[in-house]
Amino acid sequence: MAMPSSLIPSRFLTLVAHFLIVINIFWSRENNVLACLPPSYTPHQYQSRDTELIMALSVTLGMFLIELLGFLSGVSMFNSTQSLISITAHCSASICLSFFVFEKWECWTYWYIFGFCSALPACIEIVLIVAVFGLKKKPL
Repeated sequence: MAMPSSLIPSRFLTLVAHFLIVINIFWSRENNVLACLPPSYTPHQYQSRDTELIMALSVTLGMFLIELLGFLSGVSMFNSTQSLISITAHCSASICLSFFVFEKWECWTYWYIFGFCSALPACIEIVLIVAVFGLKKKPL
């Protein structure tokens, strides 16, 4: 089955778009942290929610590293199924995270976006990496 030539650049561009929005959230996370808090919050509550959002964004960056490693090494670059899953997930994440920033969604909504749009394609990427490198056995 021939792979459409537009999948590879589309996958890369949606991955980069998602990455840039996550970096943007790092810079402007104060509004989203404040949306997670009650009107009369304590500094401890603010620090707790800020740490939670920083951890979520950091794990997302780790997932990007895994995906870029598999993609740029060629393990999944020509796998059309993984490309379509990745394009769909990262395009959805880019749209949802744009709303997350502009509409000041609460912090718990980030976990849903993370699960469906970052963790899912990264887990599939891990399976592909293990499948490719796990099948190569050294002779005894």
